[in-house]
Amino acid sequence: MNPSRPTTSAFPVVAAHGHVTFLGAGPGDPGLLTLRAVEALAAADVLIAEPEVLEVVRTHARAGVDTPQLTIADEVSAAAGVPVIRDAANLVMEAARSGRRVVRAVTGDPGLDGNAAEEMLACATGGIPFEVVPGVATAVGVPAYAGVPLRGGRGDAGTDVRFVDARGASARCWSEVGASDGTLVVSATLETVSSAAAELVSAGRGPDTPLTVTVAGTTTRQRTWNATLGTIAQVFKQGKVLPSPEGARPVIAVVGEHGAAARREELAWFESKPLFGWRVLVPRTKEQAASLSDQLRSYGAVPHEVPTIAVEPPRTPQQMERAVKGLVTGRYEWIAFTSVNAVKAVREKFEEYGLDARAFAGIKVAAVGEQTAAALVEFGVKPDLVPSGEQSAAGLLEDWPPYDPVFDPIDRVFLPRADIATETLVAGLIELGWEVDDVTAYRTVRASPPPADTREAIKGGGFDAVLFTSSSTVRNLVGIAGKPHNVTVIACIGPATAKTAEEHGLRVDVLSPEPSVGKLAEALAEYGAARREAAKEAGESVSRPSERRPGARRRRTT
Repeated sequence: MNPSRPTTSAFPVVAAHGHVTFLGAGPGDPGLLTLRAVEALAAADVLIAEPEVLEVVRTHARAGVDTPQLTIADEVSAAAGVPVIRDAANLVMEAARSGRRVVRAVTGDPGLDGNAAEEMLACATGGIPFEVVPGVATAVGVPAYAGVPLRGGRGDAGTDVRFVDARGASARCWSEVGASDGTLVVSATLETVSSAAAELVSAGRGPDTPLTVTVAGTTTRQRTWNATLGTIAQVFKQGKVLPSPEGARPVIAVVGEHGAAARREELAWFESKPLFGWRVLVPRTKEQAASLSDQLRSYGAVPHEVPTIAVEPPRTPQQMERAVKGLVTGRYEWIAFTSVNAVKAVREKFEEYGLDARAFAGIKVAAVGEQTAAALVEFGVKPDLVPSGEQSAAGLLEDWPPYDPVFDPIDRVFLPRADIATETLVAGLIELGWEVDDVTAYRTVRASPPPADTREAIKGGGFDAVLFTSSSTVRNLVGIAGKPHNVTVIACIGPATAKTAEEHGLRVDVLSPEPSVGKLAEALAEYGAARREAAKEAGESVSRPSERRPGARRRRTT
């Protein structure tokens, strides 16, 4: 460990007075949280934040953290034009005085949040120790994600960059910023952007001054318009842009020649991701979906996990119990894991008997693929055999050594598997001379149907793509939720899964080159990138598959 790097132990010891951390959650992308913020969240006893901020930071808080709900006043602050939070200071003080460690999280940076400033003052007055963990300011982070640098190049090093909140700006403020020819970053709502543009023109800015407007910045709902101060009202009218929903994050407008608005198409790295904004259905068990969802997010997608398979213990556990005892008593030469769920089932049985990874000493361990191997490593076991080629039972058999009575003192293999697994691996191992204890370690059953709105989105074309990782996910999804709409892009992990999808009347658009969930997501991203390029070459606007379904309604932009 680097001794200069602060860790959770560096946080002040909590005494009877408690402690408060005012934490900046950034503009909306959870990936923009600082390391210090993650440390503070992991140590928190109480987490206080507005709902949209809580969504960003909650995953880093420990299980059982107290999250009291804030009360938002109906009126707005006359000074800032933003909602007043009635009870935040009281909640913060009450929790801290009870001796707990409190994290008060706000959008952007605490130093730019008026409510946080008042709460800090309350802590100082009340003798409550506190600290501030800065965050990425919304007015800085959003333009960066929109591809709008606030200074255009070396020649703009001395360019004046000013920030103003249009929701509470006075006529004098507009007069001062309008007189400057530097870059202006305006925090506003969709309703106030056009009036702010008019104020700037009245103050002396030219109506042809470039302007970019970004909503839902740094999130996969982000959208940016290019216009000028004189045309933004017309652009919104033609685009039928709806007002900002209540409680939405501020809209960020960048005004000025130095904001590189003219080059935004070249610099818009975030919105040009191959699956940007795509709603992708991931029909797997929740544990299996996590890594796949992370990969999809890296491509700009919005994954929606719908479990289609539930994992349950075997109906008769005695066979599994005998096999696990056999591991300890030296009955087996090998144990072969064909899924992450098989690893989980054996691990749970080990814990039931008070065993750990040391029980695998002297036993060779095989894993059907990288994800199963990763689950074993997490358990503390490094597998001896992982397929060098295809990650499947067939691939495992290609690398499996035949039984040799000279070098193998024991001729038996323990194969913990699902109740619906194929017999390919068993037959192959027997052919290689091995005896196999083929044991049902868990059962797979069809999961409960998803909520009604998810079922409606599946059948009505609300999803842009669906990833099928096995034939069972096809059958189970159609069984519990219905057949995906024909505008939805169907991606399958292999030929067998694709055949099942076609048998259910689905058009397969993407086929993974390898039977790997990672390669499947990569193939979908390549499809999305090719689709985007084709639209640009044809001079068409880039749209998602779900936006082209018949009768599709225009959605809110934030």
